[in-house]
Amino acid sequence: MRKFKKIVLLSLGTACLVSSLEADTPKQALKSNYQVIYNLSAKNADSFSSMLSEGNFYGRLRSNNFFYQWESESATQENHITNGVGGSLVYKSASFADFDFTAGLYYSQGFTSVSQENAANMKPGQDVLSRFLYTNTGTTALGVVGQANVRYSGIEKSSIVLGRQIVETFYTKSNDTKMIPNTFDGLVFQTSLFSDTSLKVAYLVEQKLRAHADSHSVLMYGDAAYSSSLKPAWDANDDSAMHKGLTYTNLVANDKRTDAPLIVLDAQNRSVKNLALDGSFYAVPDLISQGMLEANYKFGVTKGLSITPGVRYIKQFDNGAGALGGAALDATTIGYKNLDSLDAQMIAARMVTTYENFKLNLGYTNVLDEADLVTPWRGFPTAGYTRSMARYNWVANTQSYRAELMINDNKSGVYKDVMMQLSILHTDADEAKGQFDENYYYAGFVQNIPALPTAQWRFRIGYQDTEKTDADTLDTRLELNYLF
Repeated sequence: MRKFKKIVLLSLGTACLVSSLEADTPKQALKSNYQVIYNLSAKNADSFSSMLSEGNFYGRLRSNNFFYQWESESATQENHITNGVGGSLVYKSASFADFDFTAGLYYSQGFTSVSQENAANMKPGQDVLSRFLYTNTGTTALGVVGQANVRYSGIEKSSIVLGRQIVETFYTKSNDTKMIPNTFDGLVFQTSLFSDTSLKVAYLVEQKLRAHADSHSVLMYGDAAYSSSLKPAWDANDDSAMHKGLTYTNLVANDKRTDAPLIVLDAQNRSVKNLALDGSFYAVPDLISQGMLEANYKFGVTKGLSITPGVRYIKQFDNGAGALGGAALDATTIGYKNLDSLDAQMIAARMVTTYENFKLNLGYTNVLDEADLVTPWRGFPTAGYTRSMARYNWVANTQSYRAELMINDNKSGVYKDVMMQLSILHTDADEAKGQFDENYYYAGFVQNIPALPTAQWRFRIGYQDTEKTDADTLDTRLELNYLF
């Protein structure tokens, strides 16, 4: 109870600080999907010194609060409260000789009712701190350099960014739903030189997940041979979609690189009126690759009313990873037709109806009964179709159905009226693989405080009704942001 009171007081203190600050027109904004919009363009400088002096600072104060409750508690199902208080300071320089740079510092002070020994029981709030550091040292503070990169924009309608950066593609996302975004170390080339087409190519050598103090391999699961510390998996790629069979030991024993890069190609074409074509591809050399194609066509029915059907297809290619880790992400051998293959497919369809400020999205996804999808970089295969808060699917032979209603959403990141997102999700899982059918009910609300548009609150709540005995859950989240 004492920890709970401390968390509440810290949250209220942050809220009071937010309400006491004043701001003019926001120079940055926060979209409902957590992507930050920078509204100030980089100035052109005539010297290196003015490149520094004419840059812009972007600050953020943040409080994120999580309450997770189980239907029935056990040794691994523990009701708990987790809180993070902190923020970030990002500097973007002016442009000199077509070069500019970005540096971003992020900090989170975590608080949790979960003991150091039971850190594995932390659920959605686990990323406000580093479970690895908490388990090994007891610390709940996390400070990192989240961004540190140089950009060259001297090529027509193009840019090249080198260093640690946020990379937004179909397969890689910042997914900044906690306190620190997911970032990558590497090189990204982006261009719109081709008519009605945007293209992004990324060569990423390392990833730094949200709860990590240091960068790590993009596709390697830590084990005792990788680190002698407690919970070595938490010091490598421990994302929910990480393949736990691709361990350090398995990769080394089979002469595979433990530091293989992630190569991503992402493209969007809008050359045909009302038709949106999107494609994406990733490869981790000598292990695995995957491709995605998507088409959405918008029909204008009447003024303010449109209907947009969409389809998505994903094909995964096993280039050696299946023989090492198997067909299942959790490295089990139950319920899979070919235990040594990661060849897989997913099909998806949706119908989006928009009327004025209302949007109804009816979606369906089907991961075919082959192998699980490997996408541990915070890009979700079912996003936009059947993904709700904390619910996603990449397990073979699973069908999902979702109805989602969004009200007052926009692209500016400033929500003068309350943005509402309501959804019902049904997942038809494969019991033979140890999975369980479930229904998930979600409600999310976002609003910028009318008198202070750079201050924003978010409240999200999700209830999981699962066929697994005593495993229904209630996931409640409250977040406060102040951007300056």
